[in-house]
Amino acid sequence: MEELTESWQTCPQWAKQLASPKLAPNETPLTWFEPDLNQQMRFAQSLVVLTDQRILLFENSIFEQWPISPGLTLNARENAGIGRLELINAERRLHVWRYTAARATAARRLVERLESLQRGIGAKTSHSTSPDQEECTLCGAHFDHGPSACPECGNSTGKPPVRSLFRLLAFAKNHLWMSLLGLFLTLASTAASLIPPYLTMPLIDDILIPFQNGKHVDASLVNWYLLGLAGASALSWVLTWGQTYVLAYVSERISADLRNKTYSHLMSLSLEFFGGKRTGDLMARVSGDSDRICNFLSMHLLDFVTDLLMLIMTASILLSIDHYLAIVTLGPLPLIAYLVHNVQNRLSHGFSTGNRAWTEMVSILADTIPGVRVVKAFAQEDREVLRFRAVNVRVLAANDRVNATWAFFSAVLVLLTDVGMLTIWLFGVWRVFSHAITVGVLTAFIAYISRFYARLDSMSGMLQSTERAGASAHRVFGILDRVPKVPEPKTPVPAGRLRGDIELRDVNFRYGSRPILRDLNIKINAGEMIGLVGPSGSGKTTLINTLCRFHDVTGGAVLVDGIDIRNFAINEYRHHIGLVLQEPFLFFGTIAENIAYGSPDASRDQIVAAARAARAHEFILRLPNGYDSLVGERGQLLSGGERQRISIARALLIDPRILILDEATSSVDTETEREIQLALNNLIKGRTTIAIAHRLSTLQRADRIVVLQRGQIVESGKHAELLAHNGVYARLHQAQTDMQEGMNAAD
Repeated sequence: MEELTESWQTCPQWAKQLASPKLAPNETPLTWFEPDLNQQMRFAQSLVVLTDQRILLFENSIFEQWPISPGLTLNARENAGIGRLELINAERRLHVWRYTAARATAARRLVERLESLQRGIGAKTSHSTSPDQEECTLCGAHFDHGPSACPECGNSTGKPPVRSLFRLLAFAKNHLWMSLLGLFLTLASTAASLIPPYLTMPLIDDILIPFQNGKHVDASLVNWYLLGLAGASALSWVLTWGQTYVLAYVSERISADLRNKTYSHLMSLSLEFFGGKRTGDLMARVSGDSDRICNFLSMHLLDFVTDLLMLIMTASILLSIDHYLAIVTLGPLPLIAYLVHNVQNRLSHGFSTGNRAWTEMVSILADTIPGVRVVKAFAQEDREVLRFRAVNVRVLAANDRVNATWAFFSAVLVLLTDVGMLTIWLFGVWRVFSHAITVGVLTAFIAYISRFYARLDSMSGMLQSTERAGASAHRVFGILDRVPKVPEPKTPVPAGRLRGDIELRDVNFRYGSRPILRDLNIKINAGEMIGLVGPSGSGKTTLINTLCRFHDVTGGAVLVDGIDIRNFAINEYRHHIGLVLQEPFLFFGTIAENIAYGSPDASRDQIVAAARAARAHEFILRLPNGYDSLVGERGQLLSGGERQRISIARALLIDPRILILDEATSSVDTETEREIQLALNNLIKGRTTIAIAHRLSTLQRADRIVVLQRGQIVESGKHAELLAHNGVYARLHQAQTDMQEGMNAAD
């Protein structure tokens, strides 16, 4: 429940003041949602609050409530930037809220919280999780203990994050000998640093005190003792230098291995995973969190190991010198351990909250910096600044709570240290007066105990770094524990050189509980060009995604050359597919590098040939540096049509057997579209081509046009045949014709 109420802590003060008087004494608010549109689609303010017992609505002067009961659900949908949130029970729709895209995340959070609450209610009455399993609080999936994230949805399992640090030991296996060397150097340097206090005992008792009392002493022994002190210090310095270098060497490589594995695993995950994550969050996990882990391993962990060895060795020496005084010295340790345990729980929760707020702040940067042109075009700079400040306030609040806890703990620890030192002086002086120990022993004790408490204070400071690193490791392993939705086959079938025969056999696909494709059956012969048309949301792009195996079908099968594509190795299969997306994406680099992205070893002649075929060669030569011209971030130095032709050349260079054009001409003008159409006449020869187009005129030369509606095939045939049929295709064609004639008349 504590995790669920975190979102309520971020609720604006005005909303808390509005809702608090309506809450029952035993009622806990969980989360909130602020719809910003009314039923007339005008901006308005209202408030929805989810508690552990009810859903509360505050709208103008109206207050409504609905008790949480079995069958009560929330459905959120977004279309064209406008969202619709429906409250439904088993019998009817209870209420509808509307909101803009800015409120979409909060709406989904409200839906998820209600689902989680309903699952909790159901679990209490119907079943319980096996003691050997955990239940995800987000999707309800059961899985064995071990992962730091749900294998189904990637949600954090709520395990103590510090435990994730122990999983880093698996990465240390690749650097075992260097790790053992570092451990040996740590042990040796710690032992060397404990020699000087031990030498002070005979120096004081056998040399200084007798000499002060007028007794004859061997002055040459002083030189030996001083030489021993100097030698121990020099040895400790050399060993500490070696220890620091070796362990930093190992930690840097462990961190690099962690980044490599995280990024590699990230690339193996399906598109569904990326659709549910924000770019800033993933960037923060791969870069910021791994860097924090590296700093912990290279700096703080080294100090912790040294401090721990120092405490153990110091305690052993103290017990060997005088066990009574040692027991008094070590007395405060249980109280300190108790304080550390309590503070650790508070810090863990605080750092988790702070990390989530920090991730949200980074996500705003990742959204607004690439989209700064849109921000400025709609004059929303002030709004984005306010949004960033609001998130930054949450980061500050989370850090303030952590710092307040830490400041109190540090002060208490200093007080206990001072009390402990005073106790040692009192008991030690009494032991000296009782002739139980010598002044040299007490002096050595004070020297050792000063180091002991200094190391103890250093270890307490380590607690904060450990919690931060543990939270970061927990987030990184949340990616590594995510199971790809599109798995590799155990015994892949070699793809060889595919012919390009495609068959969709009883294909079904659904996003969650929402069906997208329903019992599709299509056969496409090798070398045939098929056009896919239909209204938005009919399933065209989803069909392409299943063919490319970005998603696996939930029913039926997709076959290429008679083989289920799930039997092919994913990368080998995709090498046979050339894909041109509706929104062309270019990487920062030269034009030649972008064209050769799918075939990095391509020669310049091959790159030029692909550009010629895509009708891109002429405009490339007009650029200052030709094929070596930089395209800018995401290709911003080129026009939309130029970016699209570069992406077409990129697809052509790999010489695919299957060519997919997903609205390939939607971003170009009429003249550019004509050039691309001329190129397509040559490109489709010998290739199986599937083209999605809103401009139906681009599909007139297709061998067959398949019309989709609501995930089903409603029509199929040639352009002229479908027009004569006077069905869905004819209506779409007529609508486009009327729109074009209206535009021409306006000109």
